[in-house]
Amino acid sequence: MIRTDGREPHELRPVTITRDFIPHAEGSVLMELGQTKVICTVTYEENVPNFLKGSGSGWVTAEYSMLPRSTAERSKREAVVGHQGGRTMEIQRLIGRSLRAATDMTAFPERTFWVDCDVIQADGGTRTASITGAYVALRDAFSTLIEEGELSRNPAIGFLAAVSAGVVSGIPCLDLCFEEDAHADVDLNLVATENGQVIEIQGTSEKKPLARADLDTLIDLGLAGITDLIGHQKAALGL
Repeated sequence: MIRTDGREPHELRPVTITRDFIPHAEGSVLMELGQTKVICTVTYEENVPNFLKGSGSGWVTAEYSMLPRSTAERSKREAVVGHQGGRTMEIQRLIGRSLRAATDMTAFPERTFWVDCDVIQADGGTRTASITGAYVALRDAFSTLIEEGELSRNPAIGFLAAVSAGVVSGIPCLDLCFEEDAHADVDLNLVATENGQVIEIQGTSEKKPLARADLDTLIDLGLAGITDLIGHQKAALGL
């Protein structure tokens, strides 16, 4: 099988992580995964949701959006429609859950880190690119707050990243672009740590049930891709 962009089945698209992309934010990144581009910014706020007040814990949460012309056809802004769509809510909850899994929130009690992920160009994998880029921006925000004396220790717990995988024309493939995703027999998103610990798996078989062995193949493919992505994160951070 020849992939849309000529990659081997196990290859990621080109990865570029540009830090300090938005000067006003405590942390910011332009995450580029092939033709998918996401701006990730982090804001520090001295407040927490009501359910956490007095708990001694902080909070990390996320919002996600796609610009009207991030895709081939213009989509309406959700602010104009008057409500967030189900896909938007599902993705931003995924981003928040993922980032919290790699954060010690007792390091910033009664404080919140807001993570905004705005897709400016979409070609598949926007949620996985958002998570991967957002974690770099969040680590930069932690460093900023330590330098400013707001944090006494780094809340980061290891590294995490996210990637898609799927079965296209019968072949397990890593990091699907939009065209591949649209025609995939199986589509899976994986979030995991640098130690291979899985945070979340989202997967759907479109045409027929997926055998357990084939699922294991996709997970192994995804974990290898996450290892590569974390290498890009560390290189961007100079680690």
